[in-house]
Amino acid sequence: MDKSMIVIEVVYALADKQKLLRLQVPAGTTLREAAERSGMAAHFPGLDLATCPLGIFGKAVSKPQERVLEEGERVEIYRPLLADPKEVRKQRAAKAAQAKASEG
Repeated sequence: MDKSMIVIEVVYALADKQKLLRLQVPAGTTLREAAERSGMAAHFPGLDLATCPLGIFGKAVSKPQERVLEEGERVEIYRPLLADPKEVRKQRAAKAAQAKASEG
């Protein structure tokens, strides 16, 4: 194998479909570049690889356009959150308070 190439994996999953791709990329490839090169968007129409959150082995990476990959790493493509977790908790608390008020 050419020393200037590394082997990585790129993964993405929905509730009903998962895909893992092994690929060779040039040494120096960033997380974002690897996600875009993977061709994962062809398997999942609507997946925006230019903006979706990314991570490596279960840890989110805050600047995927800067993080350079190493041999054997697994790039994880995350789905964007549909709702802000803080907002969901706030709504749940308000609903519980309303239910409690109507009981009494």
